[in-house]
Amino acid sequence: MSKQKFLLLLDDLFEEDPGTLSGEERLEDLEIWDSLTALGFIALIDDEFNLIISGDEIEKCLTVNDLIGLVQQDVVE
Repeated sequence: MSKQKFLLLLDDLFEEDPGTLSGEERLEDLEIWDSLTALGFIALIDDEFNLIISGDEIEKCLTVNDLIGLVQQDVVE
């Protein structure tokens, strides 16, 4: 999956218009980013890619690109 397609999945999760996210956004600056969205991200990755990501891994992420980095070697080219 391309980074752009992955970003579109995140646009949907974050309730943004398609094509809004670039990856550079800081999670703390996103109004939608909270513990429920983090759980949604875990579920999205599990559903779409059959990968398990822990809350501890997500907690270390500062940007959208960091989230992508959690799965990049497995699914995002």
